[in-house]
Amino acid sequence: MSQSGMILETSSSSYFVPSEMRAAVYRGKGRVVVETVPVPAIGAGEVLIRVASCGICGTDLKKIEHGFVAAPQIFGHEVSGTVVAVGQGVTKWKLGDRVMSFHHVPCGACFYCDRRLFSQCPGYKKVGLTAGFDPNGGGFAQYVRALPWVAERGMVSIPDDVSFDEASFIEPLNTCIKAVEKARVAAGETVLVMGLGPIGLLLAMLSKLEGATVIGSDPMPERRAMSLSLGLDLAVDPREGRLAQEIGSRSQGRAADVVPAAVPIPAALTEALGRLCGDAELGVRAREAAADFQGRMAATAEEEALAAIDALLGR
Repeated sequence: MSQSGMILETSSSSYFVPSEMRAAVYRGKGRVVVETVPVPAIGAGEVLIRVASCGICGTDLKKIEHGFVAAPQIFGHEVSGTVVAVGQGVTKWKLGDRVMSFHHVPCGACFYCDRRLFSQCPGYKKVGLTAGFDPNGGGFAQYVRALPWVAERGMVSIPDDVSFDEASFIEPLNTCIKAVEKARVAAGETVLVMGLGPIGLLLAMLSKLEGATVIGSDPMPERRAMSLSLGLDLAVDPREGRLAQEIGSRSQGRAADVVPAAVPIPAALTEALGRLCGDAELGVRAREAAADFQGRMAATAEEEALAAIDALLGR
């Protein structure tokens, strides 16, 4: 390594990797600073990726705004880019490969993975993508280091006809696909999507692909307009008080069959459960369960939440 960087070579190509890079470093509650930091060194079984695109997840924004984690950190986990270095023993990837990388990867062999409760897997709880400091994604930097378990099981090759920006949607889209599959959205059902931000729109479009009638709810007119341009059947301002009527008119008088709540407000869970199909008793039980659930929801894993709702609905 020289002062300016290093040349990494293979039999077919070489990449210059500088010794330093620019990164957006979280320095405490509400504070992110663009700094010069070292490019992470890789070890055996690891891969270095030059970041081309990284989405901004709402969880990153919440961590920054509320100071949920100790500084310093480099966030960003919706990452795509190019492989520019591989560690000893890496055979799956080569220099120049276009890839996206997850930051959490289940082991695939434990008690929880056997039951498809992947987010409960101890291996899944480890962050395997970093640009320095405590591993926390690292995509808000020019280079990220994929640790061995991510390099082996958590990276995906990007086809030539898919852009880096498009590939950065794989991580959030994967999450939404899991939600739609777990909710068992089916043709002929009515789906109410609460919140039409990026995640809400992904949930809505996936539900349309399953053949459902999809109604969106959001107070922001530009979001409602965007949802209609993407194929939703109806978009309603929840403040107008006509949501239940609109749902019933499209579902033979039923309430909604599935209600994805894509809003960062715990109280939305109560409303979401109240919009589901069911009798008056179910509505009361929904409200009671939601009141208890809200106090614990920040620490509740996705599978636990699903199991609680499944039990509530008797599924």
